[in-house]
Amino acid sequence: MPLTVHQFPCLSDNYGFLARDDATGQTACIDTPDAGAILRELKKLGWTLSLVLNTHWHPDHAGGNAEVVAATGAKVVGPAEVTRIAALDREVRGGDTVMLGETRFEVIETGGHTLGHIAYHDAADGIAFVGDTLFALGCGRLFEGTAEQMWTSLQRLAALPDDTTVYCAHEYTASNARFALSVDDDPALKARAAKTASARAFSAWPSSTESAKRAFEAVYSWAQ
Repeated sequence: MPLTVHQFPCLSDNYGFLARDDATGQTACIDTPDAGAILRELKKLGWTLSLVLNTHWHPDHAGGNAEVVAATGAKVVGPAEVTRIAALDREVRGGDTVMLGETRFEVIETGGHTLGHIAYHDAADGIAFVGDTLFALGCGRLFEGTAEQMWTSLQRLAALPDDTTVYCAHEYTASNARFALSVDDDPALKARAAKTASARAFSAWPSSTESAKRAFEAVYSWAQ
């Protein structure tokens, strides 16, 4: 049975995600940007939280862990760097597997934004939660890693099947579109940018690795 993803806005530009394994009803939240918003959405849907899946340690991704765990009893899974601000029940790294009921997530190493950043890929359902590594028409800032490390991470994501549905953690599409158009006048890029009416356009996400690859190619060509 498939994975159902519920996406909702929180904080100033974050997205929250609840992912429910339909076979068992087990539910995970991807990061904890806003504990209050996550708990409200769980109550509204009638879902019970089993796991917190952290992508990296930043406070707008792991800062709500303690409150969410206290309210739900969920177990926390994430990279070792999360322990800088919150406790982990299980540390994972690239190549590991996380099970949510019958849904299997492969952990992908995606360092660059932070050194230990990871993504979660559900191959069976064609879904990837990429945190702050990849955005519509752009990628995350390099707070800790190098450009080379980020490029390697982006290539790992680009290697996923073209029809993979990609969920990122912020809405930056409008500003990314402005930058992209400043270095590339490709008609397809112009058309995509025209669809972005505001910095909080929900139509921007989820996206696909196919459209992400076009963004990679544009930035790479410009950088050369």
